[in-house]
Amino acid sequence: MSSTASSTASPTAPLRILQEVFGYPAFRGQQQAIIEHVGQGGDALVLMPTGGGKSLCYQVPAIARHRAGRGVTVVVSPLIALMHDQVGALEEAGVHAAFLNSTLTLEDTQKIEREMMSGRLVLLYAAPERVTTPRFQAQLDSLHERGLLSLFAIDEAHCVSQWGHDFREDYLQLSLLHERYPSVPRIALTATADDLTRADIIERLALHEAQVFISSFDRPNIRYQIVEKDNARAQLLRFIQDEHEGDAGVVYCQSRKKVEETADWLKAEGIHALPYHAGLDADVRRRHQDKFLREESVVMVATIAFGMGIDKPDVRFVAHLDLPKNIESYYQETGRAGRDGLPADAWMTYGLADVVNQRRMIDDSPAGEEFKRNQLGKLDALLALAEAHDCRRVRLLNYFGEESSPCGNCDNCLLPPATWDATEAARKALSCIYRFHQQGGQRFGAVHLMDVLRGKPTDKVQQYRHQELSTFGIGADVSEAQWRAVLRQLIALGHLRTEGEYNTLELTPSARAVLRGEVTLLLRQPSDTPKRGKGVKSTRAAKDKPPPVPLDAHGTERFAALKAWRAEVAKEHGLPAYVIFHDATLAEMARSQPSSLDDLSLISGVGEKKLEAYGREILRVLDTA
Repeated sequence: MSSTASSTASPTAPLRILQEVFGYPAFRGQQQAIIEHVGQGGDALVLMPTGGGKSLCYQVPAIARHRAGRGVTVVVSPLIALMHDQVGALEEAGVHAAFLNSTLTLEDTQKIEREMMSGRLVLLYAAPERVTTPRFQAQLDSLHERGLLSLFAIDEAHCVSQWGHDFREDYLQLSLLHERYPSVPRIALTATADDLTRADIIERLALHEAQVFISSFDRPNIRYQIVEKDNARAQLLRFIQDEHEGDAGVVYCQSRKKVEETADWLKAEGIHALPYHAGLDADVRRRHQDKFLREESVVMVATIAFGMGIDKPDVRFVAHLDLPKNIESYYQETGRAGRDGLPADAWMTYGLADVVNQRRMIDDSPAGEEFKRNQLGKLDALLALAEAHDCRRVRLLNYFGEESSPCGNCDNCLLPPATWDATEAARKALSCIYRFHQQGGQRFGAVHLMDVLRGKPTDKVQQYRHQELSTFGIGADVSEAQWRAVLRQLIALGHLRTEGEYNTLELTPSARAVLRGEVTLLLRQPSDTPKRGKGVKSTRAAKDKPPPVPLDAHGTERFAALKAWRAEVAKEHGLPAYVIFHDATLAEMARSQPSSLDDLSLISGVGEKKLEAYGREILRVLDTA
C-alpha cells in the first residue's frame, strides 16, 4: 500500500498485513484487540455476528506468526464449501493456504501434506473428524516438535455445545488440542452463543484461560419482519416479487418434502429456485450450492442443512416459512443476509401449527428433562420475539445480553401494530375447553374450539351437541385471526398443551391462574398484509441490479463493465465472483475512476497481490467502459 504507516511497519504488524494482503485501511470493532492477543500467543473465545469479520481474526495472526517463523495455522471447519472458498480467497490475496477433505485425490492429499509438513503452508483447513485421527495427530506432533505448529482456529465453535443449535459430536474431541499442545494458542469463534452455550464452549474446549471477546450482535442493515401465517406461499411470493425481484436469497423450511415442493412452486412462478437438504444426492447438493454461490439471482430453498459458513456477501433476504427452534438458530440463519453491509431483509411467517409442532418435537425428544426445559425456554423466547409489538431488534439483542434502543427499521418500528387486551378472550377459550371435558371427557382441536366460541353450527358441533354449551357463541365478536393468536399465545405460555395425532387441546395446571383473571394477555392486533408506510425503503432489485453506491450513468456503465470482467476472471479461476472483488469494491472503482496503480491501491479491498495480478486490467476496463 502507499500508506507511509504500513510501509514502515514491521512485516508482522497486523495493520500492515490487513492493508497489504487484504486491502482494507483499518480494523473494525474488536478485530485489532483480538488479533494482537492471539498473535502474541493468547487463547481467545470470539463471539462476533455473521458478516462481522471473524475470519480476519485468525487469518491475520496466522500470517503474522508464519512470517515470524512459527509455521502452520490449522483451521478446524465443519464445511467443505467454506474450506474451498476461503482457501480460494486466501490464494487470490497471495496467502499460501490449502484444505484437506474428502473431495481430494490421494495424490492431492499427499501434496498438501508435504506442504504442511515443510511449514510452507500458512493456513490449513480441516474437518474436526480429520484433525482427531491418529495420522493427523502424528503429523501435528512432528510439526510441534520442530516449532512449526503456530495456531489452532476452531470455527463454528457452538457446534461443541449440547445446548447450542447445531451440536456436532466430532467437536467434543477437540479438547485434545489443548491437552496435547498446551503451548499452541487457540482461538474459538462463533456468531451465536447465549450464556449457557458460551460456558459449555469454554468447558468442553478447555478454554478456561482464554480471553472472551463479545462484539455487538447488532446487524443494523437487516430489517426484521415477522407476519402471521395466512397462505404462506402467497405471502412469500408477494414478499419476493414486491421487494426482492432478481435478488439472491434463502428460504428455510422445516421438512425435506416442503423444501422440494416450495422450490418447484417458486420455479413455476418464474423464480430461479433450487432445493437443498440432506436427503439429496451429494453431487446435486454440491451443484446447487455452487450455483447459489456463483450466480447472482438464485433463491435457495433449504432445511437447516444449508447455510453455516456460507460466505456469499450479497444475499439480500432470508425467509422462514416455518418457525426455527430458538433465537440462536433464527439469528444465525438470518445473519446470512447482507454480509456486505448493504440493506437486507429477514422475513418470517408463523402460525399456531408452528408453535404446536415445535413444542411436540421437544416433548417427544428422548433427551433428559433438563435439556427439554432449556429448549422450551429457548422456544418461549423466540415466540415472545414473534408476538412482540415493540422493537424486534431491542428484543433480539436483549436475548444476547445487549441493551439497545428502538431501531426504527424493523416492521414494528416502521408500522407500529395495534394491540388488544385478550385476557377475557383467553378465559373464554379455557372455559370452553373445560366444558368439553365436563360434558363427555373428550378433547378437541383448535378449529372445533373456535367454531364453538364463534357460534358456528357445524356438523361436528351438532354431533357433540356443543351448541348447548354455555360457551357456544360467547366469542362471536372475536375474529378467527384473533382467536388463533389467543390460542397460539396460550400454548406458548404453557397454559394449554396439545395431545396426540390430532393436536387436541388440554388445560395445564397454570390455566387456573388465567381463568381466575390473574394473568393479563396483551396481543398484537392481526391485520391484513401491511402496506409500506412512510420511511420504509424497499430493497427491491431489478434483474440488472443497481450498484451499492450512487453512481451517475457513466459510473453505472463502468460498474457493469467491471462486473463482466470479474465474471470472466472468476469463471477462469473456478471461484465465486465475490472472492475476486466484492461489489462494493467494484462500485468504488467505478465511482472514483482511478487512473494509476497508486490510486487503485487506495481503494478498500485491493491488496498488493490483487493489485499486481489485476491492476492493469482494471485500469484498462475503466478506460474503455
